[in-house]
Amino acid sequence: MSNPLVIVAHPDLSQSRINAKWIAALRQEPSIAVDDLYGRYPDEVIDVQAEQQRLASHERIVLQFPFHWYNCPPLLKKWLDVVLEHGWAYGHGGDALKGKQLGIAVSTWSKPEDYRKDGRYGRTMDELTSPFEVTALRVGMRYLPGFFLNGVGDIDDQQLAANALAYRAHVQQGERASR
Repeated sequence: MSNPLVIVAHPDLSQSRINAKWIAALRQEPSIAVDDLYGRYPDEVIDVQAEQQRLASHERIVLQFPFHWYNCPPLLKKWLDVVLEHGWAYGHGGDALKGKQLGIAVSTWSKPEDYRKDGRYGRTMDELTSPFEVTALRVGMRYLPGFFLNGVGDIDDQQLAANALAYRAHVQQGERASR
């Protein structure tokens, strides 16, 4: 039951170099389940019960996505809104995710130095992705350190291959990675 689940939310994986490589590395490890949200729901009609059952059967959930205007792609936001519903994930009787782990893996075009207090955006990646941490806290999950790859336009194939292996290890280690 502790096998990791990675929910990938990339609007067009056929055009993705980074997320596609990450997925390929994850799929080399049979204990990691990978779910393509846009592939599963091209019409954006989400099967809430199926998604809740999927989440219930995993102890570690990682949300993988490219940064879109300092946020996740719209289908992932919709997924969060409808799947983590009151009475199931929080609120009266809603503790289905309590004690589980939540992490994020985010790729960005902007360079690493852009995501510093003195950088272009004046914010770190941890600050910009803090709503995911607060979501984890709200539903009783333990938040894992984020896995970020900035400056994806400057990453060569060898660097990407090494990064994909590091990402797979990050997903497998979960909470141990934060110690």
